[in-house]
Amino acid sequence: MTAQEENAPPPRPATAPEPGRTLGVEEEFLLVDARTRRIAGLAGPVIERARRMPPPAPDAVLQRELSAAQVEAATGVATDLPELVRQLDGARRTLAAAARAEGGRLVSTGLPVLDGAAPLSGGERYAAIARLYERQAAGYLACGCHVHVGVPDRETAVAVVNWLRPWLPVLLALSANSPWDRGRDSGYASWRVMDQARFPGSGIPPRFGSAAEHDAEVARLVECGVLVDPAMTFWLARPSPHLPTVEVRAADALGTTWETALQAALTRALVATALTDLAAGREAPAVPAQLASAALWTAARFGLDGHAVDPVRETRVPARALLGRLLARLAPALEATGDLPFVRGAVRALHLHGTGAVRQRRAGTVSGPTAAVDMLAAQTEGAPPPGRRAHDCPAPGLSGAGGESRSP
Repeated sequence: MTAQEENAPPPRPATAPEPGRTLGVEEEFLLVDARTRRIAGLAGPVIERARRMPPPAPDAVLQRELSAAQVEAATGVATDLPELVRQLDGARRTLAAAARAEGGRLVSTGLPVLDGAAPLSGGERYAAIARLYERQAAGYLACGCHVHVGVPDRETAVAVVNWLRPWLPVLLALSANSPWDRGRDSGYASWRVMDQARFPGSGIPPRFGSAAEHDAEVARLVECGVLVDPAMTFWLARPSPHLPTVEVRAADALGTTWETALQAALTRALVATALTDLAAGREAPAVPAQLASAALWTAARFGLDGHAVDPVRETRVPARALLGRLLARLAPALEATGDLPFVRGAVRALHLHGTGAVRQRRAGTVSGPTAAVDMLAAQTEGAPPPGRRAHDCPAPGLSGAGGESRSP
């Protein structure tokens, strides 16, 4: 859910040293009962306890989300991946420790593995959301990873989002981490996207000719009574309503921080490549909305382990081949930031060990859904599950991304 708690600290400024270089990430997490592994409405006490601990970064923000079983960690502004990973690791450690102290566990997944319910968080804005969407909001427990990349102005942000549209399904396929639907295997790699599709204005954003056109469409949806306010859209990429950034929200909440770093690196490279193309007069291809929707559905269904839809060439291709095409397209931008070695290593790890959805399904198939929750909690906290290597998916090093660092 995109709603931001009204009493949260104000958004941090994201002044970029150069367009397409600064990064910030918001990670949404679920809280589960440590004994039953079902979701638990512990967000209030967990956030209160976490805020008494040393912050993961001076401008990091820890806050509640729509459901009392959800919390969010927002990093400060970073310009290199090792610094971003340090902040991500720090936030997860803080929230995980606070959750354990309150009888819970912190879990990074797109949707709960097991069925359960939790009340909505308090506050006027969340109350308005509850009134508008009723049961949709009451049962909405989807968690995503949002990547912000600095851009010079809002007009540029809209043009960049247009350029990103064909590639958003690939980012989803890489991040797919929500195969369960209330204790049952959904058959999808990302059931979160299917759950989110119930809301108006979801999925791949429309193509807009200007910031004014974008803002007029959002205002129209608010006027029609389907959005609470202009800050509440469900599109998988948008100009941020609060910051001078492009906000990409294609990814499920990711099991490990190195997977989050991979999303951040690819998103920054996409924005940088878009800026280069736009400066040279090369605008985004006009991808038909129906093909964009087909590409998104296919990514949600199969992740990296099946076919994909190339919405530009209008063909069916292996998902890994489309990912390879994206990596080739982004190689110059990834080399410019020093991220290319890390990205190549991370993609190899995903090919070898599977996306989060594959790993969840593997754990659940062997020992049942509660084992999937235990695996997720261990991944989120950075500790290997009993009898397993670290997450059964070792984190690639970040030595090629501006310094020596490893996610847990």
